[in-house]
Amino acid sequence: MRGTSLILSLTTATALSAALAACGDNRPASPAQTSPAETSPAVSAPAAGGPPQAAPEAVATPQQAAATPAGSPEGGMQGGTDDWRKVARPGDASALGRMDEAWRLARAEAEKAGFSRQVEALGPLADPNAGQSGRLQPAPGTYRCRTIKMGSRDGAGLAYVDYPWFACSVEMTPGGDLILSKTTGSQRTQGLLYPDTDRRLVYVGAQAWGDEAHYPRYGQTPERDQLGVLERIGQNRWRLAIPWPKQEAKLELLEIVR
Repeated sequence: MRGTSLILSLTTATALSAALAACGDNRPASPAQTSPAETSPAVSAPAAGGPPQAAPEAVATPQQAAATPAGSPEGGMQGGTDDWRKVARPGDASALGRMDEAWRLARAEAEKAGFSRQVEALGPLADPNAGQSGRLQPAPGTYRCRTIKMGSRDGAGLAYVDYPWFACSVEMTPGGDLILSKTTGSQRTQGLLYPDTDRRLVYVGAQAWGDEAHYPRYGQTPERDQLGVLERIGQNRWRLAIPWPKQEAKLELLEIVR
């Protein structure tokens, strides 16, 4: 009997130990054992016919803000001036002065050709008065961008064309220049953003075409030159509007989101 009692006691102790061990295995994992949280992309893919869903407003870091020149940059691509009028060719400056006319004629032609629904779906992007004041400069970094062309330059081309999304970037150079680049696609552009008013910056740049490895400088090849206006049109959303571009359209828009 004593042998039987001893065996029962050992069996009970073994079962109790196993039960306690099993309870220990069911404890929640420590923070070091949990898998990292999955994060959403900064900008979701745009729905058909609608604008993309942007992430919260991108704000320059203190380091980036400190790098922003308070006055004229020294030794940068702007040649020591922050006045775009000293850089722009007279014909391009004149075209920029006819921005309102480009908006009016380009929209009217696109709508008359049957693209009213597409134009309306663009929302603020196609509203000439959508520019907002404050935080005009996009923070340095990578962006998504797409091109919309409205109105035909010679009256014989397409009245409305929209392109898929490509890659853009904004760079602040050590010399204080803010450079906007469209880095992918068959029509790429790069140029400088100059201060102008409390609602807009002026873009002075030029296009690279096809598989060209380098961007031309503004003024090197007149048919590639571009002069336009960059405006913030929403949360983390900008628009570059180029009136009377040298090719294809009356008005070219580049939507930029992050």
